[in-house]
Amino acid sequence: MSIKKTGVDQQLIRDLAGILNDTNLTEIEVELGDLKVRVSRQSQAVHAVAAPLPAIAAAPATAQPVAVSAAAPADPAKNAVPSPMVGTAYLAPSPDAKPFVEIGQKVKEGQTLLIIEAMKTMNQIPSPRAGTVTAILIEDAQPVEYGMPLVVLE
Repeated sequence: MSIKKTGVDQQLIRDLAGILNDTNLTEIEVELGDLKVRVSRQSQAVHAVAAPLPAIAAAPATAQPVAVSAAAPADPAKNAVPSPMVGTAYLAPSPDAKPFVEIGQKVKEGQTLLIIEAMKTMNQIPSPRAGTVTAILIEDAQPVEYGMPLVVLE
């Protein structure tokens, strides 16, 4: 990867975007030293993000809890289930259906927590471990980013 004084090599980003188109991938990431470049596709657009690792590794400050129980852990980010992709998150299988999970509900490992629509595909997001839902950090039909905290499990 070639780094110019003005930023990241634009040809690298074009090459990565070409790989996305050729392979039907939705995201590709390259690391070199303290520089991380991630190119992801949402709908038909291709987006590129380049920043030093500490800036990307930080949790987004825009996620606001919908509701939190009194027994919420002291550090919810540590127990948060992150979004594995960019897309639109839905808390229920359809607009008139009950949510997959609710605050205070016990869940099993592998149980569906929510779904994320990415490129017109509905992706079930399973619980990575058994636990109790102590917070739901997103609203229904909210756009989400890769790594964004979605649900807190205690």
